[in-house]
Amino acid sequence: MRRKTFDTLVSLTGMLLVVVLIVAGALLTWGHVYINNEVYTQLSSQKIYFPAANSPAVAAPEFSAMKQYGGQLLTTGAQAEVYADHFIANHLKAVAGGKTYAQLSSEAQSQPNNTTLANQVNTLFKGEALRGMLLNAYAFGTIGTIMGFAAIGAYIAAAIMLVLSILGLYHARKADPADEILTGAPKSERSYQSVGANA
Repeated sequence: MRRKTFDTLVSLTGMLLVVVLIVAGALLTWGHVYINNEVYTQLSSQKIYFPAANSPAVAAPEFSAMKQYGGQLLTTGAQAEVYADHFIANHLKAVAGGKTYAQLSSEAQSQPNNTTLANQVNTLFKGEALRGMLLNAYAFGTIGTIMGFAAIGAYIAAAIMLVLSILGLYHARKADPADEILTGAPKSERSYQSVGANA
C-alpha cells in the first residue's frame, strides 16, 4: 500500500473518531446538565434545611458531617447523602434500639394492640422512605458528576485526535508518492528488484 494512501486513510479515520468523540461528549454533557437540574429541582422542592452548625440537633459527634452544610437548603446529591446517612440514619437508630422497619414490622404484626410498637413502625417507615429517596438523589447526582468528567475526557480525546489527524494529513501531503508501507521489503530492495525486472 502506498504510504500516502495509508496516511490519508488513517487520518480520515481519526477525523471520524473526532466526530464520534464530540457527539459522545455532547450527549454526556447533556446528561450531566439534565441530571443535575433534576436533582436540584426535586431536592429544593422538598424545602429541607440543614440545622445550623451550632444547633443542639447536631451537637453530638455522630452528626459532625452535618455541620459543613449548616443552615443550607438541601439541593445536591452530596448534601442528600450527608443528610440521609448522618442525620436521618442516626435518628432512626434511636427509635427502636437500632432495629429496621422490616424487623419491627414483623414484631408489630404479632402484637396488633401495641401502640408504642405501631408508632415506632410508622416512624421508621417514614424515616427510611425519606432516607431512601435522598440516597437515590445522591446516586443520580454521582452519575451526573461522572458523566461530566466523561464529557471532559471525550472533548480532550477529540482535541488530541484532531491534532494527530491534521498532522497525519500533512504527512500524507509530504510523503513520496513512490513510498510504500506494509509490503514486507525495504524500499531500496524493491527498487533494485524493479530495476532488475526492467533490465
